[in-house]
Amino acid sequence: MKKIFSLLLAALLFINIAQAQQDPKASKILDAMSQKYAAMKAFKADFAQTMENPSAKVKETMAGNIVVSGDKYRLGVSGQEVISNGKLMWTFLKDANEVTITESDDEAEAMAPSRIFDMYKKGYKYSFAGTETMDDGKYDVIELAPEDRKNPIYKVRLYINQKDKSLKSWEMFRNNGSRYTYTIKKFEANPTLTSDAFTFNKAKYKGVNVVDLR
Repeated sequence: MKKIFSLLLAALLFINIAQAQQDPKASKILDAMSQKYAAMKAFKADFAQTMENPSAKVKETMAGNIVVSGDKYRLGVSGQEVISNGKLMWTFLKDANEVTITESDDEAEAMAPSRIFDMYKKGYKYSFAGTETMDDGKYDVIELAPEDRKNPIYKVRLYINQKDKSLKSWEMFRNNGSRYTYTIKKFEANPTLTSDAFTFNKAKYKGVNVVDLR
């Protein structure tokens, strides 16, 4: 479960791009996308994650959901729920009915999904790779390549809506031949959130085992 969560966060983090000496057209598109999401107080999204490896004849798809507000987030995927209020992180495993509490640190904050749209300042080269037409409109395609050659992911491809600058999907290509595709299925800007949206409310999880590692 933790591996799945790490892969998801890694995919989100690969939208971290270098601005210096980059394709100016791609930079303009990425800036517009970032500004769109930065203007939101919060957002909710349902997404699909697909992992493919043709040589191994593997293709798996799972659904997930996420709520983000500033540096706070609540992520659910494949029987696991991860909640962060920016200071503490709760990782709940449904099958085990167990939650682990840890303090947030610099590494955890750097991987936070809340930073997905404004982390394109260092570490990657990017370029405009053309346009693609889908059922719901035209999309600009931006390709990213890590500056670190030891990175197990050699390319990330983003699909950004030409009309409203929203991020529709992204693909992550790994050196082992696997490709991870993340597609936004439903999106809601500035949703109404409950007071405990970004904390783990033990009362809602009967009999849950708490492992406090703070």
